[in-house]
Amino acid sequence: MSDVPLVLVVEDEYSLQGLVEEALRDGGFETAILSSGEEALTLFRGRVAPYRALVTDVNLKGSLSGWEVARQIREMAAGFPVIYITGASADQWTSHGVPDSILLQKPFASAQLVTAVSQLLNAAGAAAT
Repeated sequence: MSDVPLVLVVEDEYSLQGLVEEALRDGGFETAILSSGEEALTLFRGRVAPYRALVTDVNLKGSLSGWEVARQIREMAAGFPVIYITGASADQWTSHGVPDSILLQKPFASAQLVTAVSQLLNAAGAAAT
């Protein structure tokens, strides 16, 4: 089994999926890229893989928003690292985002994403010790 952290990514825009995946892989992470919040919650609940962080777009196709996906994951795993990415909903983060999450506004630099994931994983690791 790999020691490389696995990041669950929920992004419904194909072009952004590739950019996020490349940024995270270049930053030393493995990724599981999904297009819907429903699919992400099904896999997370089923514990099909040892996910270590969530990167989710806020506005997703389907019935669940990224806000809701993060809330439900936090109900299952308190303190789970969450990074939101959005082009238009940044102003809603304080009212809809989960505590201790990070929001990146599109367009963002690859380094910003890698730094955000690393920061939350390091904070989660420090809290666990």
